[in-house]
Amino acid sequence: QVQLVESGGGLVQPGGSLRLSCAASAASGSIFSFSYMAWYRQTPGKQREFVAQVTSGGRTNYADSVKGRFTISRDNAKNTVYLQMNSLKPEDTAVYYCNADPDGLGTARGYAYWGQGTQVTVSS
Repeated sequence: QVQLVESGGGLVQPGGSLRLSCAASAASGSIFSFSYMAWYRQTPGKQREFVAQVTSGGRTNYADSVKGRFTISRDNAKNTVYLQMNSLKPEDTAVYYCNADPDGLGTARGYAYWGQGTQVTVSS
């Protein structure tokens, strides 16, 4: 059973920063076994959208809306994935979800793993 637990969300002013963490439980095994770790976000009434992804080899990919502001990283030794968010904007307000995809196909095919989500609110 894979369990992903996000933390680090909260309320921040525009222009501020937050760092989200996604920790996999020990029973989940090493996140190194997941080829792709990613962050998605969702606002009420909208579909969940891709934010950033990091492969087991360290390659990263970002949505255009966050490129240059967000940085994803993974620490396989700590079984944790991070999302450093800088220069936050009100439109970044959403619930952020951690995603673990074994082979890059799991998200589309329904067998990827998800955390419970953490709320990020950007407001003055």
